[in-house]
Amino acid sequence: MALEATLYQELELPIPFTVADGAGIEKGSIMEISDPNTVAVTNGDNDKIIGIAAEEKINGDGKTKLGVYIRGIFRGYAGAAGVTVGRAIISDTATGAANELVVADANSEGIIGTALETATDGQTFLFLLNPINPVLA
Repeated sequence: MALEATLYQELELPIPFTVADGAGIEKGSIMEISDPNTVAVTNGDNDKIIGIAAEEKINGDGKTKLGVYIRGIFRGYAGAAGVTVGRAIISDTATGAANELVVADANSEGIIGTALETATDGQTFLFLLNPINPVLA
C-alpha cells in the first residue's frame, strides 16, 4: 500500500478491535471506528478515527480481530494542503489519497493527532497519534 503510516516510537501496545472477515487491511492503514468496537479503513475526511492498523489483515482469512495502535509516534504523508508543526491533523482520504494527512480546521472532526514536523504535499513527517472525536449534540 502506498502512503502507509509507519511506527516511529511505540507509546502503547496495540488494542484488539473487531474487524470484518471479508476486509483486507494493510499494516499502517488509518482506521475508523463504528459500533460495536469495530474498525475499518477510513474512507472520508472527517471519519471517527481511532488509530492505525498494527498488522496486515488478509481478506477472508477467518480473523475477526485486528491490533490497532491508538497512541504512538508515526511517520505519515502530507496531503495537498500540507501540515504544520504543532497543529491538529486529519485524514485527507476523501479528497486526497488514502492515508494522506492535512491540517485540521476549526470545524474538523476525526482529529488523528498532532504534527511534530512541518511538511508539504507528498513529504513525510512525524506525528503524535492521539485521536480526538468530539461528541456533537
